[in-house]
Amino acid sequence: MLVGILADTHDNLEKVDAAVRTLNAKGVDLVLHAGDYVSPFVIPRFADLQSPMIGVLGNNDGDHRLLQRRFDEHDQLSLRGRFACVSAGDLAIGLLHGDEEELLEVLIRRKTFDVIVHGHTHQAAVSRLSGTLIINPGEACGYLTGRSTIAVLDTVTRNVELLTPGHEGP
Repeated sequence: MLVGILADTHDNLEKVDAAVRTLNAKGVDLVLHAGDYVSPFVIPRFADLQSPMIGVLGNNDGDHRLLQRRFDEHDQLSLRGRFACVSAGDLAIGLLHGDEEELLEVLIRRKTFDVIVHGHTHQAAVSRLSGTLIINPGEACGYLTGRSTIAVLDTVTRNVELLTPGHEGP
């Protein structure tokens, strides 16, 4: 199973559209969004995904109720609040934004999940700690680093590919 992962889209519609195109081209089975959509108007752009998307809220997400309503308008989109426990393939994945640093650290160190997905730092990183795979796809918006990044996780091999949407190559 292939899982697309993104975070920190921050209303950048052009980058959201590029991420959606890239994830569709990769043929992902599921998309996880680790928060910071920012405004509700960005949510309908995810309706073009050819797979379901599960998202959580980030620290910059404004009107939570309206964000939830925008998600609810699309059958394949699901907003789970500040945290989601997701089963993908044989993996248990903890999904959160990551701005609550103590919570993030506890989830990683307690080994409750096979994979922890988070965002917040805008820095793409993949690491392993005590058997837990930790994935931060970086920032889809590209505002802070100047580079838009997303990730794709293969749940069988547990390999993670970091991608720059719109630069798939031939």
